[in-house]
Amino acid sequence: MDLIGKIDDRTATIGILGLGYVGIPLALRIADVGLRVIGFDILPARVAGLNDGLSPIRHIPDTDIAAMRAAGFEATDDFSRAAECDALIICVPTPLDKTREPDLSFVTGTMDMIAPHLRKGQLLSLESTTWPGTTAELLLPYVTDAGLSAGKDFHLVYSPEREDPGNPDFETRTIPKVVGGHTSACRAAGEALYGAFIDRVVPVSSTQAAEMVKLLENIHRSINIGLVNELKVVTDAMGLDIFEIVDAAATKPFGFTAYYPGPGIGGHCIPIDPFYLTWKAREYGLHTKFIELAGEINAAMPRYVLDKTVRGLNGVGKSLNGAKVLALGIAYKRDVDDMRESPSVFVMELLRDWGAEVAYSDPNVPVFPEMREHDFDLSSVDLTPETLDAQDAVILLTDHSDFDYDMIRAHAPVLIDTRGRFRDDSAVIRA
Repeated sequence: MDLIGKIDDRTATIGILGLGYVGIPLALRIADVGLRVIGFDILPARVAGLNDGLSPIRHIPDTDIAAMRAAGFEATDDFSRAAECDALIICVPTPLDKTREPDLSFVTGTMDMIAPHLRKGQLLSLESTTWPGTTAELLLPYVTDAGLSAGKDFHLVYSPEREDPGNPDFETRTIPKVVGGHTSACRAAGEALYGAFIDRVVPVSSTQAAEMVKLLENIHRSINIGLVNELKVVTDAMGLDIFEIVDAAATKPFGFTAYYPGPGIGGHCIPIDPFYLTWKAREYGLHTKFIELAGEINAAMPRYVLDKTVRGLNGVGKSLNGAKVLALGIAYKRDVDDMRESPSVFVMELLRDWGAEVAYSDPNVPVFPEMREHDFDLSSVDLTPETLDAQDAVILLTDHSDFDYDMIRAHAPVLIDTRGRFRDDSAVIRA
């Protein structure tokens, strides 16, 4: 039976390569429609925990993992089992290196592990964000080196992930899925695969077009967030409230989309993805001015927060050097435990560099995790009146729902607000 037939009668086995914020929700949804799922990851602890029914992600409960296990899901670090799978979906990170060059080592490392086990009749889909041309330039050679022909006896597609951790309004099933194939036959197979568990599939003409779609989505957000972050600085100098202004502008029923400022931008997408296009554009002798300008503005926001903190402490006759400063919320967005590219961490590093004694409180991140480029030997402190009273300054960086904002306001000696939670209080420093 061919791949589409196996998908239709639910006898296909789907392999998810990378069990993180993208791979796990995808595996849950695929298992929910009755397809067998094998999850692959290089972290033995991640594999063991999932097989024990434990979720490594805060907003995904253990009960969901246990139900997926009961439906037949298993996790493994044995990548030779890729041969068992009819479709393989790659969901691994694609970060930037220190010079903002694309780092596809996780993708190529995954391909190196599964390449000996590719076979006729399979589908390979890349979901990791990358530059237009990656699927054809990077993945296709693995397929041809295996003696397979994309579009004839093997299917190669690109379908960008669109996960939004912690968003209560959307789930994997309801987020439309863009699919581009190396050939029309590849695209048809990709549509059949994703159509089995996603409500709406959006086919595009090629893998390159699908890769560009993902970049456009996040470039759009990066530029608009950069705009509102710049306006925050301008309106603050004018004595105006940027949150009031955005809210009022958002009442216009056409031609305006509300974006809100913060201490920077975080997550694995918006701070990273635009620079994949910047890098690729140089191949064509082009300079992406909007993208780079927005990146500069957003990257400057942690230093703006630092400046506001210095001014706040100066106002009460204290120096930042030696001051006790509490960071409230270090995940990159509200009510998640995702630390990737969190601007809170950049603020904390600046505070530490200036001699502050830094602590943090985040109900979703009990221990500061190991990160590739950041190092803090810290655990979350309990948010109590005594903890707040003991600080010289408190900075609200991520506005989690679990925080007691009345208590924070009552006990923080100097309060810096980067999220507009205390916008009606003139004594709070807006940053």
